[in-house]
Amino acid sequence: MKSISYLRASTPRQGRSGLGLAAQRQAVASFCANRGFDQLAEYVEIETGKRNDRPELLKALHHAKVTGSTLVIAKLDRLSRNAAFLMTLRDAGTRFIAADLPDATDLTVGIMALVAQQEREAISTRTKEALQAAKARGQVLGNPNGASALRRAHRGNQAALQVIADRADAHALDLVPVIAEIRKHGVTSLTGIARELNDRSIQTPRGGSWHATSVRNLLARIPEDQHGATRNG
Repeated sequence: MKSISYLRASTPRQGRSGLGLAAQRQAVASFCANRGFDQLAEYVEIETGKRNDRPELLKALHHAKVTGSTLVIAKLDRLSRNAAFLMTLRDAGTRFIAADLPDATDLTVGIMALVAQQEREAISTRTKEALQAAKARGQVLGNPNGASALRRAHRGNQAALQVIADRADAHALDLVPVIAEIRKHGVTSLTGIARELNDRSIQTPRGGSWHATSVRNLLARIPEDQHGATRNG
């Protein structure tokens, strides 16, 4: 398991003195050692917890996302005291754990999942009731030849493929700055870029290792207006 650590001090004075940061670093290190996490990087922010536009946090979240790592913090309030902000992080797909309350994230995700499940069940119930009402009125539902079911299955497959494609496109955009940095250091071949991505523990959209072919597919997904950024850094 891989982790990215994020430390935050509220004032420049605390940051310069190390007040609080040393304790956070120790808490994160101990937690990662006990849980078997391999720490890939550490990001330190000097900013109040009231602000959500924090550059070092964004870097840490991006690093965690592209490497499939878990963001580890010493205390939940080091990340944010804003519940809506924490739920936004959850929606972004980034897993984070607070060393002082390791089940906090799971609890948040669990509550949100219950709410979503309740809504899905309500929609399902309303749909069934509507179908039953239509049937009671004598309306013919479905297609006797099964064509309607086939069309629904086809639409479902198309939707699933679109989700996969959308995720791959989003992953490609996430890696634009990474590709730019790699090329900036003189690595331009597909095989060389694949080796660099693997060395940095960055995963493919499906969680695997990179090869020349997968790098070619990645570059093909990057929009034309972003290619200059990957070439020039």
